[in-house]
Amino acid sequence: HGAVKNEDTFKTSPFHFDLWFYFTLQNWVLDFGRPIAMIILPLEWFPLNKPSAGDYFHMAYNVITPFLLLKLIERSPKTLPRSMVYVSIIMFVMGASIHLVGDSVNHRLIFSGYQHHLSVRENPIIKNLKPETLIDSFELLYYYDEYLGHSMWYIPFFLILFIYFTGCFTPVEEESRMPVAALLLMGPSSLYYWYLVTEGQIFILYIFTFFAMMALVMHQKRKGLVLDSNGLFLFYSFIITLVLIALWVVWLWNDKILRKKYPGVIYIPEPWAFYTLHMNNLHAAKESL
Repeated sequence: HGAVKNEDTFKTSPFHFDLWFYFTLQNWVLDFGRPIAMIILPLEWFPLNKPSAGDYFHMAYNVITPFLLLKLIERSPKTLPRSMVYVSIIMFVMGASIHLVGDSVNHRLIFSGYQHHLSVRENPIIKNLKPETLIDSFELLYYYDEYLGHSMWYIPFFLILFIYFTGCFTPVEEESRMPVAALLLMGPSSLYYWYLVTEGQIFILYIFTFFAMMALVMHQKRKGLVLDSNGLFLFYSFIITLVLIALWVVWLWNDKILRKKYPGVIYIPEPWAFYTLHMNNLHAAKESL
């Protein structure tokens, strides 16, 4: 049940170095590393009509991440709304699994010449398909990958982090400090959140979560409560992520090709779109020399 303990009763919550370390490590290896593994490992090992190495990484991510999120919730010094947590975990697994299928096909299309910096209909290998209804099928696949899958994956993900964050307050000023281990993890953690927000195109979800965190911090401060070490780690990681996103946007502000793919008010290019546009061309130029 979602009963919450009396807010006047607080327990000491040390920094969960083990969980944050495993969480950061598996995010980098299983999420960020899966498309890299798919590209660098020989096709003979993972034929195009079979799951790639990255797909197995994604499968492991879909199992390990919910487990770590549940362990994080369990260690909260405050009783949190478990029904909401469980529903969020179920939605997370569904969304990540939908994304697994769509992302697998979309990334495998790279070997056939698919270019992520172009829309589905503008891609050279797609636009001349016959019958034209096949293009609609690929757009449906893209929708499941980039929109439905991402929404069902990331909304519960950030919701669970925020629910956990609500229990990271203490009246003891001495507990509002981060150990050295937290400082060391903050860089890799923030950089991963930058990748998650930019590649997942979820800036609005991220910024609303961050604003909700700030509002909660200010509200609790009036009651004499401050963030503990785990709350500080999560909050500062989000702040650094915002700085990294701003630097990324400024760097690519005048890129006309990426501007065409991301024409909306919020211009935040995907790292993989940047890679297929610029890095692939750079490698091809080097090979031609």
